[in-house]
Order: sequence, then C-alpha cells, then structure tokens
Amino acid sequence: MGITDAGKVCLFSGMSGIIKLDGKPVSGAKLIRSVKKEKKRFDETITDENGRFEFKPIFERTITKFLPMEFVVQQVIWVHYEGKEYKMWSGVKRTEEENAESRGKPLVVTCDLNSEESLIEVNGSPIFSLCKWDVEPDTKLDLNFF
Repeated sequence: MGITDAGKVCLFSGMSGIIKLDGKPVSGAKLIRSVKKEKKRFDETITDENGRFEFKPIFERTITKFLPMEFVVQQVIWVHYEGKEYKMWSGVKRTEEENAESRGKPLVVTCDLNSEESLIEVNGSPIFSLCKWDVEPDTKLDLNFF
C-alpha cells in the first residue's frame, strides 16, 4: 500500500456481467447504482447489444478507516427496462476491501430480471439479489447445536 492509498476504502466493488430477461440478453437496459456511507452517490451504465454491463469500483478516502468504528455501506442497483424497474442488488457492505462481495475474486454476475430474489451472506454482509456469481456464501450457524 502506497501513501496514495492511505485512508482509502472500497464502498462498492467493480462489477461486470450480463442482464437477461427470461434467459435472453437485454439490450439497452439502464442500470443505476447507489451507494451510501455518509452521503449517497450514484452512477449508471447501459447494457450493450449482448446484455453486458460494467461498473468501476467506488472508492473513498476517509479518516474513519483509522478510528474504532464499524464499516457499514448500503448498496443498491436498479435496472430500468421497457418501462419497468427491477431491484437487481441490495446489500450492506461491512468490510472495506475491494471484491469483498465475492471473497476477493472479480465480481462477475449473471442476472435474470424475472428470477426470484435470493438472500446470501458473504463476509458477514447480507445481499439480496436477482444475480448469480462465483462466491461461496457464509455457512449457516447451526442453532440446534446448543
């Protein structure tokens, strides 16, 4: 880590992937990503003719990285397509490292807008999503053990 990385935290990792509707790639869908730590930020992208999209990572420099406080960032991605709105991703990022949402691997997703939303937990962070990606979710705690 260099001096330019001092206080740098990742609010939302870079993400790329394909948006589908009923298994077919969606061209021209507008994706709006929001992230909120202390203030809300937005960016957006459009899927290409093959349904592909890409978001760059969102970083922030903060002195709170060096303070004994919990790291909590709200993440949401909405997809707007043919007059409908779909919540593709909704989560809480609880670690400041890039690619924590995929245990250090690049975050590459495949999302079908008509799929059922699923909940997984990765690195202690809950994620509700219409997407699938290469990640091993946290193991469930066996409450019957006690």
